[in-house]
Amino acid sequence: MKKLRDILYNVSITEVIGSTDIEINHITFDSRKAQNNSLFIAIKGSVSDGHDFIEKAIQNGASVVVCEKLPAKRTESINYIAVKDANDALAMIANNFYDEPSKKLKLVGITGTNGKTTTTTLLFELFRRMDYSVGLISTVVNKINNKEIPTQHTTPDPLVLNQLLNEMVEQGCTHCFMEVSSHAIHQKRIGGLYFAVGGFTNITHEHLDYHNTFKEYIHVKKKFFDDLPKSARVFTNIDDKNGTVMVQNTRAKVHTYALKSMAEYKAKVLENQFTGLVLQVQGTELYTRLIGDFNAYNILLVYAIAEVLTENTIEVLRIISTLESVEGRFEYHRSETGIVVIVDYAHTPDALENVLSTISNIRTGNERVFTLVGCGGDRDKTKRPTMAAIACEYSDTVILTSDNPRTEDPEVIIEDMMAGVSGVHYKKTTSNSNRREAIKQAISNAESNDIILIAGKGHETYQEINGVKHDFDDLEIAKEILLKLSK
Repeated sequence: MKKLRDILYNVSITEVIGSTDIEINHITFDSRKAQNNSLFIAIKGSVSDGHDFIEKAIQNGASVVVCEKLPAKRTESINYIAVKDANDALAMIANNFYDEPSKKLKLVGITGTNGKTTTTTLLFELFRRMDYSVGLISTVVNKINNKEIPTQHTTPDPLVLNQLLNEMVEQGCTHCFMEVSSHAIHQKRIGGLYFAVGGFTNITHEHLDYHNTFKEYIHVKKKFFDDLPKSARVFTNIDDKNGTVMVQNTRAKVHTYALKSMAEYKAKVLENQFTGLVLQVQGTELYTRLIGDFNAYNILLVYAIAEVLTENTIEVLRIISTLESVEGRFEYHRSETGIVVIVDYAHTPDALENVLSTISNIRTGNERVFTLVGCGGDRDKTKRPTMAAIACEYSDTVILTSDNPRTEDPEVIIEDMMAGVSGVHYKKTTSNSNRREAIKQAISNAESNDIILIAGKGHETYQEINGVKHDFDDLEIAKEILLKLSK
């Protein structure tokens, strides 16, 4: 139970009707979840407006309504709080209700287009193996030490987020490693949180269905660093042309890292094979099981953050060398027949090119590369032809297929992708909107040592079609087909 006046601390209030000296035991922005002594926050969403459900929340027991616009018809026994921005208010109220949990541990936020999941997960695993009690908030899964908590968004809503952080504090966690998505920044899900460290990986064209322009997308990402406190540390990739832009207005202490530029933290790729990378990190040679230049950046960022947060850098390097690839990120499988299957979450042009260029650098030239790729429905359409063009540039055979079509027709998505296939690549490109059949097609045509990249879905264990999520795991399906065809 919390006093209403206490959980309204730092909320920008325009009007109060009723008393703030009452007890609140529950917060929700879903009217269906309101109960006795609930505080209901009316949020304007892209599909519905919470203001339309104020009466429903009251009927379900809400005693306080927080909203941007006071209803014309008000219930006498209900307390109404008018605020300037309901999303801001939700974040601050959640933060106050759970006693500002982000201040009770070291919260590390990683943002960027690619690399967020790998970096946060590697940091989590590193600190676990160094005997720290830690939490993870990521696209794949949320964790409190060994406890796994399913995730629905890259960055949860403020209520779930603060509840998670509070549980981490109660479980004795000293650190939390968290992906920070552009949607979360823009929708103010991270409002009121206190970050000890911020990390920037890279930025490329993505989410333009949501942010409209690349300039707006950059601006949103930059806001995360603009809002960091003076006591925070920032690590930025200055090999990315926007790496310095991200931190130009931050109050935090800035650290730089790079593979190609002069930076505070430096790494060099010495060897790059399917068995892993050999790197030189800050002058020390390091072997890692991860593959590709893009992972060299992730590892360098992990090392840099760990060096600031811990004291034993030799132990950090030793443990990094034992860490394995994150699920669905360049996940590698060699069949008994010698066919190599790689599953990767690459769903942006830059990520796809990173994975394919890594394969190109490692291959001997005697094997063929099959790339199976699709694009998600109801998402940025401008990247579709680019994705197909990149696949064609690096592959011997390209199969355009369905990803998560959502409410779109998969054949229409594939047509959009085909627009990027030039005449010179047309003969090596085919399409099959049935993803399982497309995987089977690639495997059936492959021979020993050939490489099959299945891109786009990575760790996902479903395929979303017209609002229904069907069981679908790229790697498991590939293994199943390989086994059947080898008999």
